[in-house]
Amino acid sequence: EWRDADGWPLPGTEFTRFFLSSRGNARTAAGDGLLSRDAPGPQPPDRYIYDPLNPVPTTGGRLLYTGRRAPGPLDQGRVEARDDVLCYTTPELAEDLEVTGPVKLHLLASTSAVDTDFMAKLVDVYPNGAAFNIAEGVVRSKYREGLLSPKPVVPGAVTHYVIDLASTSIVFKRGHRIRLDITSSNFPQIDRNMNTGNPFGVDAEGIVALQTVYHDDRYASYLELPVIPARA
Repeated sequence: EWRDADGWPLPGTEFTRFFLSSRGNARTAAGDGLLSRDAPGPQPPDRYIYDPLNPVPTTGGRLLYTGRRAPGPLDQGRVEARDDVLCYTTPELAEDLEVTGPVKLHLLASTSAVDTDFMAKLVDVYPNGAAFNIAEGVVRSKYREGLLSPKPVVPGAVTHYVIDLASTSIVFKRGHRIRLDITSSNFPQIDRNMNTGNPFGVDAEGIVALQTVYHDDRYASYLELPVIPARA
């Protein structure tokens, strides 16, 4: 469907916060991670281990491979079965939900390293459980304030990251679920962060990092979706 508009984002867009929450076990799609419009109360964070020598493999997305890796939307089932991937999912939608415009994740997180990456992926979960990637983004910790202002993170310090997942336009259908995947690698599409803080290409060995994602009443992480109100 082609539509004309007088501005971008579209006039009338409702930028809606979907808060992350869990009981501390959001690892894998079988975990207890939840996406909800309700702000979270006190609750434990989620943790996972990022090992640069065991990165999450690229599965679809914005890439131009001529080899065996296909671009575009692909089922993320194998990725979401890894214990270094956090998954936060809405309940089944009671009605269609259109999302058109820029997508951003406000992430409150810490790492045991001086530099690391955080990846975010927006996923459409079908009633049969198939989960297809829609949009994605990444932030390298030391460039969280811009490419011209590199700054190492303080290990263990809670840091606010804004991850730009670019713009998209999709109608999440009734009975589907919206999912957010968070991890620290997407290789080979994104070069592995070796967690050392050194320039790219210097390190042959990396440092294993403990990553912590916060989502409570003090440190609320949320996905901001550009929701288009249903037309009468």
